[in-house]
Amino acid sequence: MGWIKEISDSDASGELRHIYDDVKKQRGKVANILSVHSLDPPSLQHHLDLYMHLMFSSGPLTRREREAIAVAVSAANGCSYCVAHHMEALQRYEKDAGVLAAVRDAPEQLDNPRLRAMLLYARKLTIAPHTMDEKQIAELRVQQLTDQDILRINLVTAYFNFVNRIALGLGVAAHASEIVGYNNA
Repeated sequence: MGWIKEISDSDASGELRHIYDDVKKQRGKVANILSVHSLDPPSLQHHLDLYMHLMFSSGPLTRREREAIAVAVSAANGCSYCVAHHMEALQRYEKDAGVLAAVRDAPEQLDNPRLRAMLLYARKLTIAPHTMDEKQIAELRVQQLTDQDILRINLVTAYFNFVNRIALGLGVAAHASEIVGYNNA
């Protein structure tokens, strides 16, 4: 729960009931970051549509890469809610504890040049967006990332900056049982 009123799953009706039921069918349960939107079901649906597209649709980037971006951006923003959720998801694809720690805390130390370039771009865009220039795009192209790949890196980065601010600005918290148990759509 966050710092504002939320409509629980058991109290949901109408459009919100439909959205919650769809989320539970797809993901197994409704995350706190979604229920904080419960007073505005259309915004919840738009948020969910964007999230599902960016993180689960076919196309550029692997799920591992998308989750790594989520973790790196959320860590840079100090959003423990999103770090916890997306680190749990990333662990499905990456088993090396050293790599997981580097994704979260020090992407510059990653041995994988493609992932390192992606996460350094995402972190810089998060921390100092006003300093971005074509050099960062060129560094991604050196790793054979296409413009379509680069667009998806940018969109996932921007999405997590957006959602981190929802979580941090509304006090969305994660508890151990809330972090685990989602279907990997």
